[in-house]
Amino acid sequence: MEYKNLDSSKIYLITGAAGFIGYFLSRKLLEEGCRVIGIDNMNDYYDVNLKHTRLEQLNPYEKFTFIKDDISDKDSLMRIFEEYKPHVVVNLAAQAGVRYSIENPDVYIQSNIIGFYNVLEACRHHPVDHLVYASTKKSNELMAHTYSHLYNIPATGLRFFTVYGPMGRPDMAYFGFTDKYFADEPIKIFNNGDFENDLYRDFTYIDDIVEGIERLLSNPPVGDVEHKVFNIGNNNPEKLMTFIGALEQALTNATGGEVEFNKEYEPIKPGDVPATYASTDSLQEAVGFKTRNIDRGWIAEVCGLVCGVLRDRVELDRKVPVYIV
Repeated sequence: MEYKNLDSSKIYLITGAAGFIGYFLSRKLLEEGCRVIGIDNMNDYYDVNLKHTRLEQLNPYEKFTFIKDDISDKDSLMRIFEEYKPHVVVNLAAQAGVRYSIENPDVYIQSNIIGFYNVLEACRHHPVDHLVYASTKKSNELMAHTYSHLYNIPATGLRFFTVYGPMGRPDMAYFGFTDKYFADEPIKIFNNGDFENDLYRDFTYIDDIVEGIERLLSNPPVGDVEHKVFNIGNNNPEKLMTFIGALEQALTNATGGEVEFNKEYEPIKPGDVPATYASTDSLQEAVGFKTRNIDRGWIAEVCGLVCGVLRDRVELDRKVPVYIV
């Protein structure tokens, strides 16, 4: 499959640059010699120290510029576009967490709807070669499609499926379960104890997400409406209990003692779905990319690091976050 390679001469603006995916994408582009303008409001949805840790690893790059700002501030965003004149925009500044969006809808609307509208408006008044965005709801895709149709903005929406990897979000299960084990607390599993009809999740490694985005950056959609949406997932869902078993085994190997979580089973939470399954045929057809299977080797590696960090907490009064490994 032929596709255009990354153009390092262009300016890339990445919102949510201190976030999980935003950080790894920024680092990848910087390693390729690109100019990257990163925006992040550094909110406290999770421990801000993790975001600062990520930024500290980006700051040494000469071609990296960080701006602490919020995409929900339209005037400020317009000034940034006017000053830096990005060629490609990657909007990853979305409020994560399905359950969080139900409990805190105002925060979600401000970031994922109002903020995304402002990004679209900025791309409208300061034309770009390509807008790539994280699709958090169908509304994002409808808005992008409309702006592409009315204002000829080449836009690509990406649906991410349970992204995991080092320096990931602390609210993800692999960090939370491990932390609770060492704190001698039970883990909550929202499958009601129904193992035959277990939850399925399409786990996707962060490197795959970054490679998929990178391949798409220089390949905007073409046609009457320059808008497409792609799934980036593993295309091979894992049972939740299978994942928990792999995590228990990795911790057993890392600690030298048998590890079994104290499990509490509860009904599925509102907003959750029984299964996520990414069909990635369109992505493979567009840029010849297919993600790998779940990397249990990474789980074992991280568990070893996590165990070391948590053992040190005895001396550090448990102030070292489990996810900064």
